[in-house]
Amino acid sequence: MKLNTALAGLALLLVANAALAQAVYRNVDKNGKVTFSDQPPSANAPAAPVRAGNTVSARTGLPYELQQVVQRYPVTLYTSDDCGPCVAGRALLVTRGVPFDERTVKSNEDIASLQRLSGQNGLPLLTIGTQQLKGFGDAEWSQYLDAAGYPKSAQLPAGWRNPPAQPLVALQPAAEPAPAAAAPAPAAADIPAAANGPTPSNPAGIRF
Repeated sequence: MKLNTALAGLALLLVANAALAQAVYRNVDKNGKVTFSDQPPSANAPAAPVRAGNTVSARTGLPYELQQVVQRYPVTLYTSDDCGPCVAGRALLVTRGVPFDERTVKSNEDIASLQRLSGQNGLPLLTIGTQQLKGFGDAEWSQYLDAAGYPKSAQLPAGWRNPPAQPLVALQPAAEPAPAAAAPAPAAADIPAAANGPTPSNPAGIRF
């Protein structure tokens, strides 16, 4: 009797282990919705769309939990040269290990774009998702990063680098100058008559 009970228990344990070992697949539909299933995604399943305007959301080298936070609440830092608070804000993000994009404000076009974006010209400006934080405040920035779900300490892979800073308004390539028109060949009437026949210095009338 005890042997049968032990065999039955072993059989149940094997079934449970088999169930635990069953693969779970992560599927992303064309709208970016994530679902989990025991069925693998089909070979012709569309790739998940990438949000425009944010490069960090497309990175796959991040830990899964951090990828999810970046996708929901992408972080962008707006800075300018010779801006002490901008340096402090960037240092906070780097120290904390927050993936972010950086946009620099230098040209008149950049300033106008910043004015449209935030209603002011002050820097730095930090956006976390749709939330705007104007001016640097260590406690305030940390509070909003906490609320968005960013880890309090760096969890980035070794060697991770954020993309280089880019101008707020993309630089347009300079237009190439139009090629100069070739000078028209002189008409026969424009050639001095002396070139059409012998002259004292050219008695043979040789033309070049």
